[in-house]
Amino acid sequence: MEKRRFRLAEYTHGGDILSARARYGGEILDFSANLNPLGMPGAVRAAARAAVDGCVHYPDPLCRELTAAIAARDRVEPGQILCGNGAADLIFRLAIALRPARALVTAPTFSEYAQALGAVGTQVFSHRLYAKENFDLTERVLEELTPGLDVLFLCSPNNPTGRRVKAPLMEQILHQCGENRILLVVDECFLSLSDGAGPGLAPRLAENPHLLLLRAFTKSYAIPGLRLGYCLSADGALLERLSLCGQPWSVSGAAQAAGIAAMGCPQWPEEARKLIQTERSWLLEQMSALNLKIWPGEANYLLFQAPGRADLKERLMERGILIRSCANYEGLGPDFYRIAVRPHGENERLISALKEVL
Repeated sequence: MEKRRFRLAEYTHGGDILSARARYGGEILDFSANLNPLGMPGAVRAAARAAVDGCVHYPDPLCRELTAAIAARDRVEPGQILCGNGAADLIFRLAIALRPARALVTAPTFSEYAQALGAVGTQVFSHRLYAKENFDLTERVLEELTPGLDVLFLCSPNNPTGRRVKAPLMEQILHQCGENRILLVVDECFLSLSDGAGPGLAPRLAENPHLLLLRAFTKSYAIPGLRLGYCLSADGALLERLSLCGQPWSVSGAAQAAGIAAMGCPQWPEEARKLIQTERSWLLEQMSALNLKIWPGEANYLLFQAPGRADLKERLMERGILIRSCANYEGLGPDFYRIAVRPHGENERLISALKEVL
């Protein structure tokens, strides 16, 4: 009998610049990760560096100072917050804690929802979003919010489409999930970098214990390597179950220090939004002129199709530019791609490279 060898699952997300460098060499201009185009705030960088000396001690397992800072910024109660090793950590904890029988996700959307649910044996159903409707969520989803469904995952703005769930529809979903005892999980990780960003659904927590929000510092403050996210819920028992499904020290001292410093930089995402809106419009105009099909997103990234060009990622990599292939997203094909909105000089490099390869 041959012993089965363990193999890591293929990495399909954005931001894998190490593999790109190993394959192509040289520096990589990364459009595959949807981060704040302004980069990391200086205060956050300084706080993370200063925290290194404290790494001779265990970090605060309760993230007390960070939780207090989040509560003040998001205007919620400290008891409604649970911090984790990025939002993905909390997604997997939620799946482990609840082990739901039936769950609904949209398609296309962030793959970690289905991956986490599938890992615990959940039967996962997909609600298809259509290109002809700009991949918007419509009232059709209400037909699927019936008794027997345990969890609904929504991403707003959605990844990879950049489209937000319209407020009136979100209200209907929130009400119907409550009526049918469905846990509504809304991923708001890109909210702070999207058009018209505001408090999101946080003000609705107290009256909707069936609502759980996912948020992260990764995108807003460009710190994906530090891994820091949190969830919000008025259901204290649920948060306790999530806490018990992870290790006590899931958030490092450096990540906690960075998060506390980030809470002192509330203008950072706001300044980024101004840049994003200007540059996104410019990219839309330039890419449309190249006969690419672009969907008008509302966040810091754009979904587009290069009809018949399944090799576009590889062609751009040869020129030192990494974009996100969306071939692994349910409902999209091998010629769909996603790019982050970057500073103007970098966006110009992307457009120049696209002109060369198309």
